[in-house]
Amino acid sequence: MVVHSYYDEDPRVRREAESLVDAGHAVDVFALRRESDSLEEVVAGVHVRRLGVQRHQGAGIRVYLREYLSFLVRAGWALTLAHRRRHYGLVQVHSLPDFLAFAAVPLRLTGVPLLLDLHEAMPEFFRSRFPRTSNPLLYRFLLFQERLSIGIATAVVTVNEAMVDRLVALGVRADKVHVVVNRPSLRRFDAAAQPARAFAEDGTIRLVYAGALTPTYELDVALDAVGRLATDRPDLRLVFDVYGRGDAELDLRRRARDLGIAERVRFHGRIPIESVPGAVAAADIGLAPTRVDRFTDVSLSTKVFEYAAMGKPVVASRLPLVERTFPPGTVRTYEPGNSGSLAAAIGVIADDPAARSRAVAATLAIVRERSWEHEAVGYVQLVEDLLRG
Repeated sequence: MVVHSYYDEDPRVRREAESLVDAGHAVDVFALRRESDSLEEVVAGVHVRRLGVQRHQGAGIRVYLREYLSFLVRAGWALTLAHRRRHYGLVQVHSLPDFLAFAAVPLRLTGVPLLLDLHEAMPEFFRSRFPRTSNPLLYRFLLFQERLSIGIATAVVTVNEAMVDRLVALGVRADKVHVVVNRPSLRRFDAAAQPARAFAEDGTIRLVYAGALTPTYELDVALDAVGRLATDRPDLRLVFDVYGRGDAELDLRRRARDLGIAERVRFHGRIPIESVPGAVAAADIGLAPTRVDRFTDVSLSTKVFEYAAMGKPVVASRLPLVERTFPPGTVRTYEPGNSGSLAAAIGVIADDPAARSRAVAATLAIVRERSWEHEAVGYVQLVEDLLRG
């Protein structure tokens, strides 16, 4: 596997790699390396090789492209050298960026199959992340590199049916694209393995968010909602625990101070994936606030599943895939960008214990039916079919 991320921070890559190890396969991962990271390490049976490239989160588009290209060259070279010793049966490349697929070209020329894992729609991601540089010429280039990367792949996996529909509409053969949905592993997100907490048992309603602190996730709206509730519902004692890092953190801290709720909002920074279940278990309501745009129209936050797996009521933005996946009476949704709507959703959960319990049970049932343990079966089968081919 080749992935432009820190392996320990990427839950999708870790779930897939560990599932292959559980199925008896040897897996090497080529990933980014922080200065404090070891060059090589075995993590849960996965051999992780870290290359000398670091992430520059929140940087401009030129820095991102230099970083991508540097990792592409290093990964291609390291992969080619390792193949002479390891004789790989399959290369799986995870995007972003899509063109990281070209790191596998030397192995493709020797007949090794390439599985391209499209975590996100890169053209839509860049249009959302860098609006000032989103112009028709750049967008066409991003579409071109996406098609070219898919073209050299043996097969493609992506995260949901909406992404499949998008790719097919762009001309990709439907039989080339497979769905491996982002689902939490119930072995990791196991409520029974954490201390139980009754709703607001200490008299405080604890909201939690665990994820990236970037403009894609409208945490500014979440802070505004907490501010509204602090003014309009003084009977509700609220604390908002935020776990994660990103370029929006300084602005969010400033916003909390300006709203007069700094003492209610606690920024904990990034925590290891292994610690996320415990952080969620200590909360009362999980928030999945996502800004609506063309990029998020085809995405579904895994946070919704993680909160639900831990038996917590969930408030999420009213996005197409959220409504398609979770019927009424499960996840409570709010109008994206509307802090009043978000505050009202939190208030309803706090005020109606019976409806809250029903929603938690119904959402948990959906998550159990669609957990990673079920999803992994199809993923491993796909990989083994490619290996046999």
